[in-house]
Amino acid sequence: MSRGRSGQRQRVKTAKGRKIGSTRWLERHLNDPYVKQAKAEGYRSRAAYKLLELDERFKFVRQAKAVVDLGIAPGGWAQVVRKYSPKAAVVGIDLLEIDPIEGVTIFEMDFMDDDAPDKLLDALGGAPDLVLSDMAANTVGHQQTDHLRTMGLVEAAAYFAIEHLQPGGGFVSKVFAGGTDGELLSLLKKNFKLVKHAKPPASRKGSSEWYVIAQGFKGRPD
Repeated sequence: MSRGRSGQRQRVKTAKGRKIGSTRWLERHLNDPYVKQAKAEGYRSRAAYKLLELDERFKFVRQAKAVVDLGIAPGGWAQVVRKYSPKAAVVGIDLLEIDPIEGVTIFEMDFMDDDAPDKLLDALGGAPDLVLSDMAANTVGHQQTDHLRTMGLVEAAAYFAIEHLQPGGGFVSKVFAGGTDGELLSLLKKNFKLVKHAKPPASRKGSSEWYVIAQGFKGRPD
C-alpha cells in the first residue's frame, strides 16, 4: 500500500491471496472522505455521519434523554449520542465485542434472546425516548434471503420500540432497497405521527441501505 501525501489518492497493491474485489474495496475504503473524517474526529466508523446527517434533517438525537442502540458495534452511533446529548442515558447491545464507551452500558449478546429487552430496560432505568437500530443480519450471499433476515431484525426492533417507547419518542432503523415492507410500514404509521424514509449522503451510492425514521410515538392504549 502506497502511503501517499495528504489529499493524494492511495492505491492498494493486490496482495497474495487477496481477491481483486477485496483490493478494490480496501482502496475505496482508504480513499473515502468519511473514513478519513471519522479518523480525524475520533469516531469509530463512518456510520457516525449517517446518524449525524439524519439528525440534521429530522432532529431526534439532541433532544433524547434515554437511548437504546441496537447493533451498537463498533460504537459510532453511541459516540454521536454522547457528544450531542451528553446527559442522555445510553444502553447498547451487539453480538460483537466492542471497546467500552464512556457513559454507555453495553451488552454483548443477541438482541433476539428472550431476556435481552429486560436487560436493556433495566440498565436504562426506564423507558427509552429514542430507539436506534443499525442491525443487519449476516449475509449468506442470496439477496432475497439476506433481505428477509435483515427485515426480520428491523421488525423486531420496531416492535421493541412500540412496546417500550415513551409517548412522543422516536425510532430510527436501517432498512434496505425497497424500504420498509408494507405491513411494517402500516404498523409504524399507525403508532407514530411521522414516518419517513431517507438515504443520508454518507451512505455509499452503490449501497442498498436506507433508513426509516419514525417520530412522535402516539403511546400505547391504556
